[in-house]
Amino acid sequence: MDFIGRLRARASRIRPRVAFPEASDPRVLAAVEALHVAGIVEAVLVAGGDDIDALDSLRSRGVEVVDSRRDPRRTRVAADLMSVRGPKGMRPDEADSLSEVPLLFADDMVRHGEVAAAVAGCATPTADVIRAALWLVGAAPGVRTVSSAFYMATRPFRGREDEVLTFTDCAVVPSPTPEQLADIAIAAARDRRRIVGDEPVVALLSFSTHGSAEGDSIERTREALALIRRREPRLRVDGELQADAALIEAVGRRKARESSVAGSANILVFPSLDAGNIAYKLVERIAGATAVGPILQGLAKPCSDLSRSASTDDIISTAAATALQTQDIAV
Repeated sequence: MDFIGRLRARASRIRPRVAFPEASDPRVLAAVEALHVAGIVEAVLVAGGDDIDALDSLRSRGVEVVDSRRDPRRTRVAADLMSVRGPKGMRPDEADSLSEVPLLFADDMVRHGEVAAAVAGCATPTADVIRAALWLVGAAPGVRTVSSAFYMATRPFRGREDEVLTFTDCAVVPSPTPEQLADIAIAAARDRRRIVGDEPVVALLSFSTHGSAEGDSIERTREALALIRRREPRLRVDGELQADAALIEAVGRRKARESSVAGSANILVFPSLDAGNIAYKLVERIAGATAVGPILQGLAKPCSDLSRSASTDDIISTAAATALQTQDIAV
């Protein structure tokens, strides 16, 4: 079974409730139907427009549909918005109006444990998805940076088995500081244990390997490494490493013989959003890798962001990965 098959099978064993607040998008409706039939997650559609009547067929087959315009929990959503945004200037009438927005309503359901997670983004800009999650769910304890990861399922390149690499951050933080790089790496390691189920091996990528060059970005990477080692002393992490040294054993032996990460990394932490986003698209399009994500990481509870070009299959896989984020796994 390939990574996507394993992902969906493992998610079906826990089958959490997951909210989908983009009920007017046909890709979402097709994904929800497939998720429901396959039993991968217990999907909850949150609708807030004239599309509510069009959902009767899904409702008749057992999919829960919530009308955010008429649901009495709108009062609670407005109160929650005022509690977090009132001090920032939000007025009660604004909170009341926003309380019927399906994305905000769904994230408030996550906040109160009525669903375990939410998945949105194929019809909503990333900035709006992240803003809603930060307002109503917030960052995980000890985390100040919400970031993202793609799980790249690739052909075998260092053995007989297919590989799954975590690429982070590819969608959220443009120019991470050392503190943000540390948050990104630690969050990626925690979620890899949940989503892939193996032990994280983290490489902080650069154009330099262990002092072969100097520069501001290299210094940021070194500072991030020191922070990670202080915060997570048991995490297998190293940097700065060039990509070939991080991934290929023979190259790692030449360039960083003493490294416990060189040649065996499965999490690649990029020094900038430019580098991460370019790399994942190149690997996807040229090398034929399958990209699952972006998966938001660092939140107190899972709220995933979809690419606006996401296919129905992409939504299903992202929902499965998000379901696995709900697991309580020691990190």
